[in-house]
Amino acid sequence: MKNRIIRIIISAVLFAVAIFLPEDPWQAELICFLAAYIVVGYKVIWKAIRGIFRGQMLDENFLMAVASIGAFFVGEYPEAVAVMLFYQVGETFEDYAVGKSRRSITELMNIRPDSANLKTEDGIREVDPSEVNPGDLIVIMPGEKVPLDGRVVEGMSSLDTAALTGESLPREIRTGDEILSGCVNMSGVLTVEVTKHFGESTVSKILDLVENSASKKSRAESFISRFAAVYTPIVVGAAVLLAVVPPLVIAGSLWSDWIYRALNFLVVSCPCALVISVPLSFFGGIGGASKAGVLIKGSNYLEAVSKIEYVVMDKTGTLTEGVFHVEKILAEGDFEEGQLLEYAAMAESYSNHPISQSLKSAYGKEIEIEQVTDVSEVAGKGVIAVVKGHKVAVGNSKLMTEETDYKGAFEEYKSGTQVFVAIDGIYGGLILLADKIKDDACRAISKLKAAGIKTVMLTGDSKEVGEKVASELGIDKVYAELLPADKVQIVEQLLENKSKKGSLAFVGDGINDAPVLARADVGIAMGGLGSDAAIEAADMVIMNDQPSKISQIISISKKTMVIVKENIAFALGVKILVLALSALGLVGLWAAVFADVGVSMLAIINALRCLKIKNKLS
Repeated sequence: MKNRIIRIIISAVLFAVAIFLPEDPWQAELICFLAAYIVVGYKVIWKAIRGIFRGQMLDENFLMAVASIGAFFVGEYPEAVAVMLFYQVGETFEDYAVGKSRRSITELMNIRPDSANLKTEDGIREVDPSEVNPGDLIVIMPGEKVPLDGRVVEGMSSLDTAALTGESLPREIRTGDEILSGCVNMSGVLTVEVTKHFGESTVSKILDLVENSASKKSRAESFISRFAAVYTPIVVGAAVLLAVVPPLVIAGSLWSDWIYRALNFLVVSCPCALVISVPLSFFGGIGGASKAGVLIKGSNYLEAVSKIEYVVMDKTGTLTEGVFHVEKILAEGDFEEGQLLEYAAMAESYSNHPISQSLKSAYGKEIEIEQVTDVSEVAGKGVIAVVKGHKVAVGNSKLMTEETDYKGAFEEYKSGTQVFVAIDGIYGGLILLADKIKDDACRAISKLKAAGIKTVMLTGDSKEVGEKVASELGIDKVYAELLPADKVQIVEQLLENKSKKGSLAFVGDGINDAPVLARADVGIAMGGLGSDAAIEAADMVIMNDQPSKISQIISISKKTMVIVKENIAFALGVKILVLALSALGLVGLWAAVFADVGVSMLAIINALRCLKIKNKLS
């Protein structure tokens, strides 16, 4: 860009000198115009020639080259140089705009760690993060980026999570807490046990999402690409006819006049404003969303969000914190409370489900894995395992009905999450778990309803628990006691209920949400606590797990689509008007330059508005 600006300045000086030079036999004026033209336009001419040999001649470089060289041949030297000069000014402005938009996203690249401090028997050794394996210990000093996902085994500190979540407030972390790569350690020294390979870590997945977001085009972008491919050959053909037919048909017509009109027509016809500003608008919207802590995998999803009619949400981990705690243990018969908790925690020891984690946390002791065998998961019902030689069933009432003589005890506790336990086919009792609704879930639902969007909650939990959460949040419809396949079936039904142009979004975080995320028009995953499968299947990832970000991304999407439509209407409107006027000979090459470069610059300025995103919801 620096070299281009220098060329523009030199060309502009030569252009100004040429304008004030008097005509003379030595053609000093023409030489200055030619020099100005070559300095600023030689790269465009070269690209046009190269495009012809590559079979890609009908692009903006070809149009600019033909129009400006043609202007020289008809004696319009100032306009020939001006076409190229202003075109290069427009290109420079475009590069600046694209660079600014890209920087809003590629700032994320700063979260890529350069190295990791691996703890070995011989001391601490600095290695590439890709060389570290799960189970290894790494040391993270104050001011360093967290290189890999893991669990803190020693130390406490504050983390700067802005690059991941868009939030400025630091997060306190201590021994036992999970830590995500891409954060910055602000204070204490941390020793972390690595839980994932570098390629599977949060930072790698984020960077992959960002780098590939441009590969999926929206309908508007695809339309513009197809439009430009058909439109350009048509206008080139029309320009040729405009230059050739009238002089042959209209008596007294001058070839130079109609060639000049055809050159105007060519300059105006260049679809730069559309081809540049529409993708730039989407790129800006994606960049603005990343600042707010929402990663979008492609502009097609950003466009789909603007048409959302239904937002369907999972309960646990999406609307609630997904961090359960044991509230009550109710043992039956000869069983004891501690015995129930021990057997339940051991049976669930292989699972990473929030309920399993809460049982293991409440048990609080090291689980001897070798005492747990024959573990099998019963989809939508629970887990069966052999613990210390006893067959243990842990799950919901459906599993108890199948495995024991369970008669539906403890009905009064249905407002909580119930985990039933059976040992050797004998019903042992109930462990009651409590989950907390996320602080901003109420605001998230109210924002969606205010926008006229219907809200639906899906949960595998009991009807009583689901209805209680839905009532507190004001959700329109709730479906409870669902298996993963049931969720897909309900989403299928809702997809049939929406309008043809509308879209449905599903928001979830668990492994069992992956099929629904993939089936919805827009899948939105909670990235902070969400499973890898959910993040992989989703089209968008909310990095700080706040459901209120859903309404914010809808706002970003609608703003982006308004700007896209404004640019399309403005660019086409001005071009059609000036094309007609240039064909009639009512405007010259200067108006043609404005209709091309000027319109492009104005459209780009408008597109940059997509980057201005309010990070906080009102």
